[in-house]
This record gives sequence, structure tokens and C-alpha cells, in this order.
Amino acid sequence: MLAFEDNTPVGFALFFHNYSTFVSKPGIYLEDLFVDPNFRGKGYGKALLETLIQLAKGRDCGRIEWSVLDWNTSAISFYESMGAKPMNGWTVYRISL
Repeated sequence: MLAFEDNTPVGFALFFHNYSTFVSKPGIYLEDLFVDPNFRGKGYGKALLETLIQLAKGRDCGRIEWSVLDWNTSAISFYESMGAKPMNGWTVYRISL
């Protein structure tokens, strides 16, 4: 999903579907939400996330999830302003190959 100012791409949301056995519904995993630093603060990130929320509702998804680095306070503040809540009690694990 892309955001444009006039004909200039200024941001994107990269996502894919997953499935939650907890809610027995499909979901969306937001892999990356990016707005060019020169265009931040103009509502593009909010518009992208709101559009993704509407898409998820239209597809009867149970939730949207993503990860954010704990030091990225500006992103955390933005997500929380949109109503997102941290998933306390969960730890991300990875096997690097």
C-alpha cells in the first residue's frame, strides 16, 4: 500500500495475512510502515494505518499486529495515539540462518 503527495511516493505499508488460532480468524501482520522523513507529521502514516484497519475489517480479520523496537519512542507514541497497545508478556524469538 502506497501513500503519495501529488505524484511523489512518500510512504508505504508492507503487510501480509496470517491466522490467529487465539481468535480463530485471519489477521494482518504489518511488516513495515514507513514515511519519508521529509513528509512525516503530515498524516501519511495515520492514513496508511487507518486504510489498513479498514482493509482488515473488510476482510473480517481479528487483528493487526507488528513489532516495534523498544527504543523507537516516536513510533511507539504514534502507534499508541492510534489506539495500539503493547503485548506485554510476549517475547520475540528468532533463529538466524
